[in-house]
Amino acid sequence: MLLLAFALTLVAAVLVSALAERTVLSTAVLFLLAGAAAQLVLRPDVRAIVGPLAEAALVIVLFTDGAQLTTRELRQGWRLPGRALLLGLPLTVAGNALLGRYVAGLGWGEAFLVGAALSPTDPVLAAAVVGAREVPRRLRHLLNVESGLNDGLALPLVIVLLAVLRPERAPLGAALGEVALGVALGVALPLAVLRLERSRFFGAAPLYEPLSAVAAGLLAYAAAAALHANAFLGVFAAGVVVATTAPRIARAFARVGEVAAELAKLAAIFVFGAVLSPRLLAEIPLSGYAYALLVLLVVRPAALALALVGGGLSWREWVAAAWFGPKGFSSVVYGLLILASGLPRARALAHLVALVVAGSILAHSSTDVLVARWFRRDQRRSSGGATRPNATSSARS
Repeated sequence: MLLLAFALTLVAAVLVSALAERTVLSTAVLFLLAGAAAQLVLRPDVRAIVGPLAEAALVIVLFTDGAQLTTRELRQGWRLPGRALLLGLPLTVAGNALLGRYVAGLGWGEAFLVGAALSPTDPVLAAAVVGAREVPRRLRHLLNVESGLNDGLALPLVIVLLAVLRPERAPLGAALGEVALGVALGVALPLAVLRLERSRFFGAAPLYEPLSAVAAGLLAYAAAAALHANAFLGVFAAGVVVATTAPRIARAFARVGEVAAELAKLAAIFVFGAVLSPRLLAEIPLSGYAYALLVLLVVRPAALALALVGGGLSWREWVAAAWFGPKGFSSVVYGLLILASGLPRARALAHLVALVVAGSILAHSSTDVLVARWFRRDQRRSSGGATRPNATSSARS
């Protein structure tokens, strides 16, 4: 029955997707609310599927994100995304952790775990801004590249903290070794596959070109899992290798990957909604609600505003970049991984992540269209002011 509910929600999302692009209606909110409604009506036991779904969705999205990061995109306009990732991301994690410690009352390890889980951003919840031509290109590029990389950059910290905070605590060195081995496999194995594909003895038919990328990513993931390395970082590294060394294969995979990643994100948000419940929200103390508000309204805006000082953005771009740090798919999956981790306070930590993500989905996905219109009006005023004298002179002549 849960699958039927998801299928009906997917049909509804497809039918209203064109309307959602023009209005504050959000497909992410639709799946979140549909999942919550399915929990209230059907009362399914989703505990068995939380872990496997989170892992499968994360693998698909990490590989797709990595495969979209071309060297040309990274070289062009790297200054602003670099500031957001190298300054804004650490400031966001640190700010979230400080609030987790002193507002939510978490231990330092838990505070940094939740802070890292809430640090990635999701462009799906700012689609109207990222996809609007009226929005300055450098702002769209900043939000796109930042969201494409920050989930992969936050993941090592989440993985290491999950390992060292578990009751059967893994040594820090072992956790870091798993991360390093995962990245090494994610680089070496796809390079070998792609080199074979380009050799004079082998070659992929056009129909199989998208599968070349899938095969390289799947091999990296499976090998990392078999060798007890970090498979998530392995598959992200594999995607980056495909994008940077085999652009033809990456282009062939792009459309398939985008559809698969979108479906994975919506499925994760739907199950995330099913995990939410009025009882869950009632279990969260007032300090948790204060934490959520401060994370959304203070930490990310302040961190990115500081990181972008002197970056040459207009004040409108600066405000929009600071505001649009939506907590979406990656935070949902990290929250589900925390829930399935076996940590002593896993449920409370996952609830805190859930509260912030739910608030972010509602706030950011309902303001992206408004901000896009804001830029559109500004562009019309600017172009109108520039063209009015010409129009007048032509009328006179």
